[in-house]
Amino acid sequence: MGMFTFKSCLLMGTAALAVTPVMAQDRPSAPASDVEEIVVTAQNRAESVQDVPIAINVVSGEALQDAGVTDLRELDRVASGVQITQDQQNTYVAVRGIGTASNNETQDTSVTINIDGEYINRTTVLNAAVFDLERVEVLRGPQGTLYGRNATAGAVNFITRKPGDTFSVNGSASYGNYDQIILNAGVDLPISDGFAIRASGIYSNRGTGYTFHPNMAGLRAGNPLAGKPYQPNYADRSGTQDLKGGRLSVRFEPTTNLRIDAAVEYADSYALLENYAYVDLNAAGNAPTAGCASGGYVEVAPLQPGTQCIPLNTNFLANIDRSSYNGPTTGVGYQSMESLAVRGRIAYDLGDATVTYIGGYRHTDSIERPTLPPAYVFLDFGSKVETQSHELRLNGEAGNILYQVGAFYYREELNQEKGLHNPFIGPNGSYITYFRRSPVVSKSWSVFGQVDVPITAELTAQGGIRYTKGDREAVYENYNFVFNAGPNPLTTPAPVTLNLAQSEDNISWLAGLNYKPNASTMFYAKVSTGFKGGGFDAVGTYGPEKNTAYETGMKLDFGERKQHRFNLAGFYYDYAGLQNAVLLDNTKGGQIFNAGKATIWGVEAEWDIELNQWNRFYGSFNYLNAKFDDLAAAYAVICVPASGCVAPNDASVGDLDPVTPGVQAPNLAGNTPPMSPEVVISVGYDHIFSLGSAGTITASAFSRFKSKYFLTIFNERDLTQKAFTQTDLSLTYRPENRKFSVAGFVQNLENERPMVFGAFVAAGPDRVLNAGFSRPRTYGVRVGFDF
Repeated sequence: MGMFTFKSCLLMGTAALAVTPVMAQDRPSAPASDVEEIVVTAQNRAESVQDVPIAINVVSGEALQDAGVTDLRELDRVASGVQITQDQQNTYVAVRGIGTASNNETQDTSVTINIDGEYINRTTVLNAAVFDLERVEVLRGPQGTLYGRNATAGAVNFITRKPGDTFSVNGSASYGNYDQIILNAGVDLPISDGFAIRASGIYSNRGTGYTFHPNMAGLRAGNPLAGKPYQPNYADRSGTQDLKGGRLSVRFEPTTNLRIDAAVEYADSYALLENYAYVDLNAAGNAPTAGCASGGYVEVAPLQPGTQCIPLNTNFLANIDRSSYNGPTTGVGYQSMESLAVRGRIAYDLGDATVTYIGGYRHTDSIERPTLPPAYVFLDFGSKVETQSHELRLNGEAGNILYQVGAFYYREELNQEKGLHNPFIGPNGSYITYFRRSPVVSKSWSVFGQVDVPITAELTAQGGIRYTKGDREAVYENYNFVFNAGPNPLTTPAPVTLNLAQSEDNISWLAGLNYKPNASTMFYAKVSTGFKGGGFDAVGTYGPEKNTAYETGMKLDFGERKQHRFNLAGFYYDYAGLQNAVLLDNTKGGQIFNAGKATIWGVEAEWDIELNQWNRFYGSFNYLNAKFDDLAAAYAVICVPASGCVAPNDASVGDLDPVTPGVQAPNLAGNTPPMSPEVVISVGYDHIFSLGSAGTITASAFSRFKSKYFLTIFNERDLTQKAFTQTDLSLTYRPENRKFSVAGFVQNLENERPMVFGAFVAAGPDRVLNAGFSRPRTYGVRVGFDF
C-alpha cells in the first residue's frame, strides 16, 4: 500500500471512530477528601513522583488541554522549568540554561524528547502535533543510566493515552481569536478480554496570522519580482497554521504476564511562517561610522586591516511594534511537513523481573521555504528524515536491590537539498549559497544499568553507568555563490564535495544517596555525568559536550491528609565543550563552537497547597546563574565603508591578531548562555464555586514572570529580551457528573510577545539584525466531553 493511501486510511479511520455515537457511562467522582497521587515512570517503574530522586515537572493531559497546548512550542506555558525558543521552522528546548539552538544536520539535542519511548532528534520534527496525552514528564538534569539516548540537560517524555477497558469517548472543541479552531477526539473500543484499541485525532487551524506586515499591500500592487521565475506570496499576515493528525493504538494482553502496546501515528501540517522583524544595518543612518563610534557599535579587531564593528550595544529593535512590522521583499514563506511514526512496547513479567522491548520508526518529509530579510528566500527541494530506535531492558528486584540493565540502538538518515536564493540578482536570481546533504547517517548504541541498594530502612544508595558509542558519516556538497541559477535545483557537479566521518565513545555514570525518614519526606543527593556527541558543520568538526552535575533536593508531603507538597532542589553544573550554535554568514550556514568551560548553578522550589477543598495555590521559583568561563568563537562583522577591510574579515572575524602566530580567537568568557533567565517565577490559584447538584464553576489564574535573557552567545543589547510577565485566566463549568465542560479562557493577558529568536547575520553584502517573537494574547471558548 502506498504511503499516501496508508496515511489517508489512518486519518479517515481515526475520524470515523472518533465520532462513533456512544451511551454515557457513569463514572463515580472522587471524594473531595481524596489526595491525588501523581504516578510517573521516569525510572521505568510506576511510582509516586514524590519518591523519584529527580527534579521533575509532571503535567496531566487535562492540564495540557485546558492550556491549549497542541505542540512542543507551547510546553513552557505549563512547565516553568522549560525554555522554548524557535526560529521560523525549528523548535529548540532548554532546561536549566542548556539547550540546542541549531538545526545542524549532525547535532543532537541537549534535552532529549521522547514519545512513548521513541526518541525525537530533529528540531523540525518537534513541530509535529502532540495530542491525546496522558501526561508529560519533564526531567531536569543529565539522564542516561536508565533508558534511551544520553542527555546533558534533561528529558521531556510524552506519554500518550492508551486504550481503556471500557467503551468511552472524549474530546474537545475550541474557537478563539485569530480564527483559531482546535478539535480533539478519542474513543476506546474494548474488543475482547485483554484486547482493546483507541483511535484519536486532532485538527488545529489558525486562519489569521499573528503578525501584520503593512508593506505587503504595496508589494502586491507593485510586485518588484514581476517577470521573475520566483513569485512570492505577498500575504498581509504571517503565522497561520493548518495541522491535523491521527493515532491508532492497540493494547493486547494475551496472558497475565505479557502486555503489548503498539501505535501508528500520522501528522500533517502547513504553515505560513512567521516573518522576522529586522533592521538593515547597511541602510542610511544605521551603518557604523568611522571607528565604530556611532549608535552602540563596538570595534572588535583593531589589529586587522580596516574597521570591523559589531552591534553589541545598538538599540534599533527596542521600539518596534512586535505585532506589525514590514516583511522582506520576498514575501511570506511556508513550511509543509508530513510525519509517519510506528511505535511499540512489549513487556513480559518474569515474576521477580520484567523484560521490555521498546521500538520506534519515523519517516518525515518536509519542504521549508522561509523568507529572510531583506530580500532572500531559502529554497528547500525536499528534506527527508528517517529514524529508528530500539531498546531492550530488564528491570526487577533481587532481594531488596532494585536493578535495571538495558541496551539501546538509534539510527538516523537525513537527506536534504537547499539554497539561499536572492531573486533580484540576475534575470533568474542567484544562489548566495547552495548545498546538498545526502546522506547524513548517525548511529548510536549504548548499554546501561542502574541499581538501588538499601543501606538501612531509610537510606538507599543509587548507582548507574552507561557506555555510548556513536558513529557519523556524511556527504556534503557545497556550491557557494551561483549567479543566475534559480529558483530550480542545481544539476551541475558541486565544486566542493566533502566525505565526512566521525566516531567517538563515552562512559557516563551516576552515584547518589536517597534518605526517607518517613513516608512523606525524601532527601536526595547525587553526582551524575552527561554526554552529547560532537559532529561536523559546513566549516569543520566540533567536539562533544560533557557535563558533571551535582544536585541535592528534598520532596515533602505535609498536612493532615498529606494534601500539600513542597519540593526543593539545588544544582551545580560543570560543563566542558558546551556546544553553541552561531549563524555568522549565510553563505556558510550555521557553525558550532565548543565552550572550553561553562559553570551553571541554581535553586528551584515548587509548591502545591490545597487551602481547602475549594481553593488551591501552586507555583514555582527558579534561580539560575549561568556563565561561560571560556568560549573561543568568531564575530559576524559590519565593515566601516572605505576603511580597508580585507576578505574574509569584511564578513566575519575569527582571528583578532594577524601578526601573532596561531589563531587569536575572540573569547566570550563572562557572557551568559542564551535562554538563561536568572529568575523564573510562576504562581497559580484555582477557586471552585459549588453550584450544588448543578455542578461547579472553576476560576483559574496562572502567571509567569521571567527576568531578562539573551538570545545569542554574544549578549547583544538588541537581541536581549527584557523581563516580562504573562498571565492566563479561565472560567470552567462542569456538571456534577463531570461528563462535559464549558470554558472561557484568555492566555497572555498582558499581550507580551517576548523575543524567541535573534541573530546578527551576514548574507552576501547585507548585514541584518533578525528577531522573532512568541504568540500574542489569545482568547476563546472551549467545550469538552468525557463519557
